[in-house]
Amino acid sequence: MSISSINYSSSVLGSQIRNINQQLTDLSTQLSTGKLSQNYSGMGTNEGFAIAGRSQLSNIAAYTDTITNVNVNINLANTALQALTTIRSTVQTGSANTAQDLNVNGQTIAQNTAAAQFGSMVGVLNTQSGNRYLFSGTAVNTQSVADAGDIINGTTTQAGFKTVLAERQAADLGANGKGRLVQTQPTPSSVQVSEDAPGSPFGLKISAVSSTLTGATVTGPSGSPVSFSVDLNGVNPNNGDKLSVKFTLPDGTTEQIDLTASSATPTPLGSFAIDASVPVNPTNTATNLNTALDTAIKKLANTSLVAASAIVAGDNFFNTASSAIGTPVNNQAATPAPVTGATALSGTSPSDSISPGFVAGDSITVNGTTLSFVSSGATGNQLNVGDSIQTLLSKIDQITGTSKPSTVHGGSITINTDDAASLNVTSSNTGALGSLGFGSTPVTATQPPLRVGSSPASSATTLVNGSATTVKWYQGNDGPGSPRSTAMARVDDSVTVQYGAQADEDAIRQQLQAIAVFGTFSTSPTGQYSGGQVAALSLRVTQSLTKQPGQQRIEDIQTDLAMSQNTMKDASSRQTQAKAQLQTIIDQAESAAPDQVASEILSLQNALQASYQVTSNLSQLSLVKFL
Repeated sequence: MSISSINYSSSVLGSQIRNINQQLTDLSTQLSTGKLSQNYSGMGTNEGFAIAGRSQLSNIAAYTDTITNVNVNINLANTALQALTTIRSTVQTGSANTAQDLNVNGQTIAQNTAAAQFGSMVGVLNTQSGNRYLFSGTAVNTQSVADAGDIINGTTTQAGFKTVLAERQAADLGANGKGRLVQTQPTPSSVQVSEDAPGSPFGLKISAVSSTLTGATVTGPSGSPVSFSVDLNGVNPNNGDKLSVKFTLPDGTTEQIDLTASSATPTPLGSFAIDASVPVNPTNTATNLNTALDTAIKKLANTSLVAASAIVAGDNFFNTASSAIGTPVNNQAATPAPVTGATALSGTSPSDSISPGFVAGDSITVNGTTLSFVSSGATGNQLNVGDSIQTLLSKIDQITGTSKPSTVHGGSITINTDDAASLNVTSSNTGALGSLGFGSTPVTATQPPLRVGSSPASSATTLVNGSATTVKWYQGNDGPGSPRSTAMARVDDSVTVQYGAQADEDAIRQQLQAIAVFGTFSTSPTGQYSGGQVAALSLRVTQSLTKQPGQQRIEDIQTDLAMSQNTMKDASSRQTQAKAQLQTIIDQAESAAPDQVASEILSLQNALQASYQVTSNLSQLSLVKFL
């Protein structure tokens, strides 16, 4: 009988010792790294939660980077917007100042300041964040606004605002400097004033006439072109009798001339002399009235009209608002006359209505919204066939949302819109639409910039599209939709923010326009009406820079951006909490507790020592000792 030797390495005891050693090695690694394992297979059953948690943490890190970048853009934009409000305050304070001392260039100190601030505003609007222009909408790689010098003075091939301003002033004043009005005396005892052309957008428009002149007959305003007349009928008015004429200016404001009959010597300002010869000669009084009216019209034309013309030139150059102008045929009344706002949309001769007119079942579609004609009882987007043209225009204005109401004047219908690119008017009854003066469909608005349509400007009667020959001041994206939506970012799994901005937004454009008008306009330093021109312009610029309820303000843009920042702040707070929770899940799944590991190491070390002791004893065992 033979006894095989004990092979330690292959014995059960040796295997256990190796296992203990491996466990000690693993525990030592856990103690030094803090991790349960260096590979996924050793992490245990909860590692799936840790993997998902780590993916969510990666998403949160990406959102955090996005929030940081968007906040940088918003902070820069907000700084720029705050600079714009400072510029507005500076120019508004200057324009409200009553001092009208003119320098050799025919400008006030406040106007010089405005010119400098215009350049500053252009610089602010071209603010960049990295290589991104903040006020260009989606066109982030395009400079938002043309250079200030090009906007005002033009380039070698395109006219700037200064040229547009001069053309418009010449067109509104007319060759005789009387606001395109023609003044005559049809008879020795009468006076007549008329506009020089029907449907012309230029000059003074006769709005209303009233009289308390004893024995006088006032006719109009009516006709095409619009006119009115005053016939004294061979009777002298009494002291204090008055003639009042109201005019509408190109910017929509109204001014009234009041002339009072007076026997005082010298004749007071704003009066006309009653003939005092013996015997009394009312023909002389009519001549005095004509002279006084001529003087008053020239003063109005060369002061308020010039200022209003400058404001409208700003609209023509800067504003995306435009209009479609129709020249209707006469109505079908017994005595045909130009249509007015009261003219009906349908009727049987000899009523005051258009012909052909609309009938029940017809429709007019404005920017995709349909207005339907019914016999009576119209509600919502319906019109009665007997409603007036003004009712139709009011319905159209509600759809387009224009800031400037559409009008009927001198037989011409003007549909105004704040977005020339979007205006589209069609009708199922093209004949009736033609009766309104719109012979072709769809009816669209001319895209600005608008220029005086012919030369010399003093006799022009139309505005035309000047896009090809005029500097385009705004160069960024000007497509449909909210400017804020031109820049969007996802900042959480289900949260996006909008933070885009465009330099042609109403609040920004109106401010830039007003400052450009004020800083560019100049007059003769010694002209008879120069002080009145600057005073009238200063008043209008101050009003333009004072926002009315319902108008967008720069502060509104800042509020929109602040809301986006608040949304990101809330998302960041949620993500911070989620990040802590996810890290806890990962730690629980993957981390080794130091106290527990140390305890296990101590236990294994004791077991290993005991195993070594047993092994040592066994190694000394022999048959003699065994027996």
